[in-house]
Amino acid sequence: LKIGELIELAAHYRMPAVAITDHGNLFGAVEFYKKATKAGIKPIIGCEVYVAPKNMLDKTKDESNESSFHLVLLARDNNGYKNLVTLVSKAYTDGFYYKPRIDKALLEQYSGGLIGLSSCMKGEIPYYLHRGMLDEAREAALEYKRILGPENFFIEIQNNDLEEQDKLNLKLIDLARDLHIGIAGTNDCHYLKKEDAKAHDILICIQTGKTVSDENRLKFTSDGFYFKSPDEMKAYFKDVPEAVLNTKAIAERCNVDFKLGVTLLP
Repeated sequence: LKIGELIELAAHYRMPAVAITDHGNLFGAVEFYKKATKAGIKPIIGCEVYVAPKNMLDKTKDESNESSFHLVLLARDNNGYKNLVTLVSKAYTDGFYYKPRIDKALLEQYSGGLIGLSSCMKGEIPYYLHRGMLDEAREAALEYKRILGPENFFIEIQNNDLEEQDKLNLKLIDLARDLHIGIAGTNDCHYLKKEDAKAHDILICIQTGKTVSDENRLKFTSDGFYFKSPDEMKAYFKDVPEAVLNTKAIAERCNVDFKLGVTLLP
Protein backbone atom coordinates (compact mmCIF):
# COMPACT_ATOMS: atom_id res chain seq x y z
CA LEU A 1 0.00 0.00 0.00
CA LYS A 2 1.26 3.44 -0.91
CA ILE A 3 0.09 6.11 1.54
CA GLY A 4 -1.00 8.60 -1.15
CA GLU A 5 -3.14 6.00 -2.96
CA LEU A 6 -4.64 4.79 0.32
CA ILE A 7 -5.69 8.33 1.32
CA GLU A 8 -7.06 8.99 -2.17
CA LEU A 9 -9.30 5.91 -2.02
CA ALA A 10 -10.40 6.66 1.56
CA ALA A 11 -11.39 10.16 0.40
CA HIS A 12 -13.26 8.65 -2.56
CA TYR A 13 -15.22 6.46 -0.12
CA ARG A 14 -15.85 9.57 2.06
CA MET A 15 -14.36 7.85 5.08
CA PRO A 16 -13.99 10.13 8.13
CA ALA A 17 -10.82 8.40 9.37
CA VAL A 18 -8.22 5.82 8.39
CA ALA A 19 -5.50 4.06 10.42
CA ILE A 20 -1.92 3.05 9.73
CA THR A 21 -0.77 -0.04 11.66
CA ASP A 22 2.46 -1.28 10.10
CA HIS A 23 4.07 -4.39 11.57
CA GLY A 24 6.43 -3.51 14.40
CA ASN A 25 7.23 0.07 13.34
CA LEU A 26 5.96 3.65 13.04
CA PHE A 27 8.13 4.70 10.10
CA GLY A 28 5.21 5.93 7.96
CA ALA A 29 3.43 7.92 10.69
CA VAL A 30 4.48 11.49 9.77
CA GLU A 31 3.93 11.12 6.01
CA PHE A 32 0.59 9.42 6.72
CA TYR A 33 -0.45 12.20 9.13
CA LYS A 34 0.43 14.94 6.64
CA LYS A 35 -1.36 13.37 3.67
CA ALA A 36 -4.47 12.37 5.63
CA THR A 37 -4.97 15.78 7.27
CA LYS A 38 -4.42 17.51 3.91
CA ALA A 39 -7.22 15.36 2.45
CA GLY A 40 -9.53 16.17 5.38
CA ILE A 41 -9.37 12.64 6.81
CA LYS A 42 -8.52 11.96 10.45
CA PRO A 43 -5.24 10.01 10.68
CA ILE A 44 -5.23 7.27 13.32
CA ILE A 45 -1.65 6.45 14.29
CA GLY A 46 -1.07 2.87 15.33
CA CYS A 47 1.17 -0.16 15.10
CA GLU A 48 0.64 -3.90 14.87
CA VAL A 49 3.21 -4.82 17.50
CA TYR A 50 4.79 -8.20 18.15
CA VAL A 51 4.24 -9.49 21.70
CA ALA A 52 6.63 -12.06 23.17
CA PRO A 53 4.78 -15.11 24.61
CA LYS A 54 6.58 -14.59 27.93
CA ASN A 55 9.42 -12.14 28.61
CA MET A 56 10.71 -10.04 25.69
CA LEU A 57 14.27 -10.68 26.90
CA ASP A 58 13.70 -14.44 26.62
CA LYS A 59 15.08 -15.23 23.16
CA THR A 60 13.44 -18.65 22.75
CA LYS A 61 10.17 -19.92 21.30
CA ASP A 62 7.44 -21.13 23.68
CA GLU A 63 5.61 -24.49 23.67
CA SER A 64 3.47 -23.28 20.75
CA ASN A 65 6.70 -22.71 18.75
CA GLU A 66 5.79 -19.03 18.43
CA SER A 67 8.35 -16.29 19.06
CA SER A 68 5.70 -13.56 19.02
CA PHE A 69 1.97 -12.80 18.73
CA HIS A 70 0.36 -9.81 17.00
CA LEU A 71 -1.48 -6.99 18.79
CA VAL A 72 -2.87 -3.77 17.27
CA LEU A 73 -2.25 -0.62 19.32
CA LEU A 74 -3.79 2.75 18.39
CA ALA A 75 -2.77 6.10 19.88
CA ARG A 76 -5.77 7.72 21.56
CA ASP A 77 -3.96 10.99 22.22
CA ASN A 78 -0.47 12.53 22.18
CA ASN A 79 0.46 10.75 25.41
CA GLY A 80 -0.56 7.48 23.76
CA TYR A 81 1.62 8.31 20.75
CA LYS A 82 4.63 8.91 23.04
CA ASN A 83 3.99 5.59 24.76
CA LEU A 84 3.67 3.86 21.39
CA VAL A 85 7.00 5.36 20.27
CA THR A 86 8.61 4.09 23.50
CA LEU A 87 7.14 0.60 23.09
CA VAL A 88 8.27 0.32 19.46
CA SER A 89 11.77 1.66 20.28
CA LYS A 90 12.26 -0.78 23.17
CA ALA A 91 10.95 -3.58 20.96
CA TYR A 92 13.93 -2.99 18.65
CA THR A 93 16.62 -2.22 21.24
CA ASP A 94 15.68 -4.76 23.93
CA GLY A 95 13.15 -7.30 22.68
CA PHE A 96 14.35 -8.11 19.15
CA TYR A 97 14.17 -11.83 18.36
CA TYR A 98 13.26 -12.52 14.70
CA LYS A 99 10.99 -9.43 15.07
CA PRO A 100 10.97 -6.30 17.28
CA ARG A 101 8.97 -7.51 20.31
CA ILE A 102 7.38 -6.09 23.45
CA ASP A 103 5.85 -8.04 26.32
CA LYS A 104 2.83 -7.54 28.57
CA ALA A 105 4.90 -6.12 31.43
CA LEU A 106 6.26 -3.37 29.16
CA LEU A 107 2.78 -2.74 27.72
CA GLU A 108 1.42 -2.32 31.25
CA GLN A 109 4.16 0.26 31.96
CA TYR A 110 3.33 2.29 28.82
CA SER A 111 -0.39 1.57 28.34
CA GLY A 112 -1.65 5.13 28.89
CA GLY A 113 -3.48 6.73 25.97
CA LEU A 114 -3.64 3.51 23.95
CA ILE A 115 -6.47 1.42 22.50
CA GLY A 116 -5.76 -2.26 21.84
CA LEU A 117 -7.31 -4.65 19.32
CA SER A 118 -6.83 -8.43 19.43
CA SER A 119 -5.40 -8.45 15.87
CA CYS A 120 -5.51 -10.99 13.03
CA MET A 121 -5.28 -14.79 13.23
CA LYS A 122 -1.71 -14.35 14.50
CA GLY A 123 -3.00 -12.47 17.56
CA GLU A 124 -2.70 -14.32 20.86
CA ILE A 125 -6.46 -14.69 21.47
CA PRO A 126 -7.36 -15.84 17.91
CA TYR A 127 -4.31 -18.14 17.92
CA TYR A 128 -5.53 -19.99 21.03
CA LEU A 129 -9.19 -20.07 19.91
CA HIS A 130 -8.21 -21.47 16.52
CA ARG A 131 -6.50 -24.37 18.32
CA GLY A 132 -9.36 -25.03 20.74
CA MET A 133 -7.44 -23.61 23.72
CA LEU A 134 -10.40 -21.73 25.20
CA ASP A 135 -8.98 -21.27 28.72
CA GLU A 136 -5.78 -19.72 27.37
CA ALA A 137 -7.79 -17.44 25.05
CA ARG A 138 -9.99 -16.26 27.95
CA GLU A 139 -6.96 -15.66 30.16
CA ALA A 140 -5.19 -13.61 27.47
CA ALA A 141 -8.33 -11.54 26.71
CA LEU A 142 -8.90 -10.74 30.39
CA GLU A 143 -5.24 -9.78 30.84
CA TYR A 144 -5.32 -7.32 27.93
CA LYS A 145 -8.62 -5.95 29.25
CA ARG A 146 -6.98 -5.39 32.65
CA ILE A 147 -3.77 -3.83 31.24
CA LEU A 148 -5.45 -1.42 28.80
CA GLY A 149 -8.70 -0.85 30.69
CA PRO A 150 -12.18 -2.31 29.92
CA GLU A 151 -13.08 0.56 27.59
CA ASN A 152 -9.75 0.45 25.73
CA PHE A 153 -9.52 -3.17 24.60
CA PHE A 154 -11.57 -4.73 21.80
CA ILE A 155 -11.88 -8.19 20.28
CA GLU A 156 -11.17 -7.74 16.58
CA ILE A 157 -13.08 -9.56 13.84
CA GLN A 158 -11.86 -9.26 10.26
CA ASN A 159 -13.14 -9.68 6.73
CA ASN A 160 -10.46 -11.09 4.43
CA ASP A 161 -12.45 -13.74 2.51
CA LEU A 162 -10.90 -16.64 4.44
CA GLU A 163 -13.16 -19.56 5.38
CA GLU A 164 -11.16 -20.36 8.54
CA GLN A 165 -11.34 -16.69 9.55
CA ASP A 166 -15.13 -16.67 9.16
CA LYS A 167 -15.36 -19.65 11.55
CA LEU A 168 -12.91 -18.01 13.96
CA ASN A 169 -14.95 -14.77 13.95
CA LEU A 170 -17.93 -16.67 15.43
CA LYS A 171 -15.74 -17.94 18.28
CA LEU A 172 -14.30 -14.45 18.84
CA ILE A 173 -17.80 -12.94 19.01
CA ASP A 174 -18.90 -15.55 21.57
CA LEU A 175 -15.79 -14.92 23.69
CA ALA A 176 -16.19 -11.13 23.54
CA ARG A 177 -19.83 -11.28 24.63
CA ASP A 178 -19.04 -13.80 27.37
CA LEU A 179 -16.27 -11.57 28.82
CA HIS A 180 -18.11 -8.27 28.17
CA ILE A 181 -15.42 -6.99 25.80
CA GLY A 182 -16.32 -4.73 22.87
CA ILE A 183 -16.12 -6.08 19.30
CA ALA A 184 -14.47 -4.09 16.49
CA GLY A 185 -14.82 -4.97 12.80
CA THR A 186 -11.67 -4.21 10.81
CA ASN A 187 -10.12 -4.65 7.39
CA ASP A 188 -6.57 -6.06 7.29
CA CYS A 189 -5.15 -4.37 4.17
CA HIS A 190 -1.93 -5.42 2.47
CA TYR A 191 -2.66 -3.92 -0.95
CA LEU A 192 -5.08 -1.41 -2.44
CA LYS A 193 -7.24 -3.28 -4.96
CA LYS A 194 -8.31 -6.91 -5.32
CA GLU A 195 -6.40 -7.24 -8.60
CA ASP A 196 -3.17 -6.31 -6.77
CA ALA A 197 -3.12 -9.71 -5.03
CA LYS A 198 -0.87 -11.33 -7.67
CA ALA A 199 1.68 -8.50 -7.56
CA HIS A 200 1.64 -8.73 -3.74
CA ASP A 201 2.29 -12.47 -3.97
CA ILE A 202 5.32 -11.86 -6.20
CA LEU A 203 6.57 -9.14 -3.81
CA ILE A 204 6.45 -11.66 -0.92
CA CYS A 205 8.50 -14.08 -3.05
CA ILE A 206 11.13 -11.38 -3.66
CA GLN A 207 11.24 -10.48 0.04
CA THR A 208 11.59 -14.11 1.18
CA GLY A 209 13.92 -15.27 -1.61
CA LYS A 210 11.44 -17.82 -2.98
CA THR A 211 9.95 -18.55 -6.41
CA VAL A 212 6.22 -18.52 -7.22
CA SER A 213 6.38 -22.26 -7.97
CA ASP A 214 7.68 -23.10 -4.47
CA GLU A 215 4.87 -24.92 -2.65
CA ASN A 216 6.38 -24.42 0.83
CA ARG A 217 6.69 -20.63 0.74
CA LEU A 218 4.87 -17.89 2.65
CA LYS A 219 1.63 -17.34 0.75
CA PHE A 220 -1.70 -15.60 1.38
CA THR A 221 -4.55 -18.06 0.72
CA SER A 222 -7.04 -15.35 -0.29
CA ASP A 223 -7.15 -12.27 -2.52
CA GLY A 224 -9.26 -10.47 0.09
CA PHE A 225 -6.54 -8.38 1.74
CA TYR A 226 -7.46 -5.26 -0.25
CA PHE A 227 -8.91 -1.93 0.90
CA LYS A 228 -12.65 -2.69 0.99
CA SER A 229 -15.37 -0.08 0.70
CA PRO A 230 -17.55 0.87 3.70
CA ASP A 231 -20.52 -0.83 1.97
CA GLU A 232 -18.56 -4.10 1.62
CA MET A 233 -17.59 -3.97 5.29
CA LYS A 234 -21.14 -3.19 6.50
CA ALA A 235 -22.52 -6.04 4.40
CA TYR A 236 -20.00 -8.50 5.85
CA PHE A 237 -20.66 -7.44 9.45
CA LYS A 238 -24.47 -7.12 9.05
CA ASP A 239 -25.07 -9.73 11.79
CA VAL A 240 -22.75 -7.91 14.22
CA PRO A 241 -23.78 -4.25 13.86
CA GLU A 242 -21.95 -3.24 17.05
CA ALA A 243 -18.65 -4.17 15.35
CA VAL A 244 -19.18 -1.37 12.82
CA LEU A 245 -20.44 1.12 15.44
CA ASN A 246 -17.48 0.39 17.72
CA THR A 247 -15.01 0.92 14.87
CA LYS A 248 -16.52 4.36 14.30
CA ALA A 249 -16.47 5.10 18.06
CA ILE A 250 -12.79 4.10 18.27
CA ALA A 251 -11.97 6.42 15.35
CA GLU A 252 -13.74 9.29 17.11
CA ARG A 253 -11.71 8.67 20.29
CA CYS A 254 -8.32 8.72 18.53
CA ASN A 255 -7.07 12.31 18.33
CA VAL A 256 -3.32 12.67 17.87
CA ASP A 257 -2.11 16.15 16.99
CA PHE A 258 1.40 16.47 15.54
CA LYS A 259 3.13 19.87 15.82
CA LEU A 260 4.86 20.07 12.45
CA GLY A 261 7.34 22.70 11.26
CA VAL A 262 8.89 23.10 14.74
CA THR A 263 12.55 22.24 15.41
CA LEU A 264 12.76 19.79 18.30
CA LEU A 265 16.37 19.39 19.42
CA PRO A 266 17.36 16.28 21.41
